[in-house]
Amino acid sequence: MTVPPITQLATEFKITAENEVAKSTMRSWCKSSWRGIASEFLSTSMLVLFGCMSCIPVEGINMSIYSPFGFGFVVMFNIQIFGHISGAYMNPAVTLAAMIWGSISVPVGICYMIVECAGALVGFGILSTLSPVDVGPNNVCVTAPHIGLNDFQSLGIEIALTAALIFINCGVWDPINATKQDSAPIKFGLTIVGLSLVGGPLTGASMNPARSLGPAVWTGYWDHQWIYWVGPFIGSVVSVLIYKYVFLKKHVD
Repeated sequence: MTVPPITQLATEFKITAENEVAKSTMRSWCKSSWRGIASEFLSTSMLVLFGCMSCIPVEGINMSIYSPFGFGFVVMFNIQIFGHISGAYMNPAVTLAAMIWGSISVPVGICYMIVECAGALVGFGILSTLSPVDVGPNNVCVTAPHIGLNDFQSLGIEIALTAALIFINCGVWDPINATKQDSAPIKFGLTIVGLSLVGGPLTGASMNPARSLGPAVWTGYWDHQWIYWVGPFIGSVVSVLIYKYVFLKKHVD
């Protein structure tokens, strides 16, 4: 029998120890993060399911007014339910802002973005099963620019709408407002209502790539989809950087 050299044994021991540390770290990360990840999946599923439910054509109801309140109220109760667990971002653009702000780590933020998109697919899939009308031919809840807008104008509107939404998030996240969180669900809910009322007739006021992705996948309507990814991400980055490095410093100094 050949006895391995001491250096080989030391190397093997070191590799084993490093593997154990890595496994322990991964277990610890999963244990501390899985609730937030599950929260983002479920809250985004509910956002798309119930929000898009308010877009189903119903005779005698003006959907242009009905759907903004539908999405706003869904955001409000989702934040009340899940806000203390994951932040209830329900939106990859808001999640990106939270990563830049420093509220969540990059790995957790990436996981949130993935499950937010997955939740949107599941939410709209459930709606397509429950809907009394065929969501495909009717393009239910699909975000599309007004016929009079070109792509550049539509992109600018989505940037502006998302920038306003992220400014609201930053204001709530600002440490100076740490003791004023009880009304956060109402603030965000009414923000969505207001932005949807002004932007809905123009671009659908998505402000949320996941919210646009779900209906696009199930209806097969992909026209202008890029606007609803590029616009919200640009608006998110610009707003959070301005607030974090211009306005937030005034409270720190």
